[in-house]
Amino acid sequence: MVVAINPQQLILPPGSEVTLRYQTWADYETLLESRRDDAAIKVRFNAHTQEISIMAPMAGHGRRIDTLSDLVKALLRHQNRDWDSSQPVTLKRSQEAGAEPGASFYIQNWQTILGKDRIDLSKDLRPDLAIEMDLTSLTGLDIYQTLVVPELWIYRQGILMIYVLEQGSYQDRLMSPTFPDFDVKAIFPKYVERSWSDGSSRVLREFEQFLKSL
Repeated sequence: MVVAINPQQLILPPGSEVTLRYQTWADYETLLESRRDDAAIKVRFNAHTQEISIMAPMAGHGRRIDTLSDLVKALLRHQNRDWDSSQPVTLKRSQEAGAEPGASFYIQNWQTILGKDRIDLSKDLRPDLAIEMDLTSLTGLDIYQTLVVPELWIYRQGILMIYVLEQGSYQDRLMSPTFPDFDVKAIFPKYVERSWSDGSSRVLREFEQFLKSL
């Protein structure tokens, strides 16, 4: 049985997720088009499982991913590095997989992505870093392995997990190759969690002062 869902007519309470099975790439593209970039709903596609996942993030998702993204930007500025970031953005590899990370960063090839709001990884360069916030649902590594994103961060329950793609599969790492001289795994979660109670702007200023003291 074919199920047709228009996200504009689909009401999902924050924190809920719907999985559609036996779906095709055409179904996924149609769903993205009908959504009209509604950031309140995130959509993933996995050709291997033939599933489309539709998720409505909780309030804590946005606050924490914003803070984590701001911390990355502050660290890049401190290191005098150029970048381009998208939040959110649709990453696609035609006929295979699609995902919408909470944030993604192009650092080495940042100029190649300017002006694009959807990335087809069968033609475009992939981001150096993608970040997912697991408050509503769990991020499957297989989708990002298919997308061949070299570094994936997953933030879950106050813990930052760093995955680095090696020979086609992700390996859990203590240090980030994007920031090899900075312990993001130990430092970033402290600021992310405090932003929920103390405010993101105050926490970001404190982090910037911390960087100046190094």
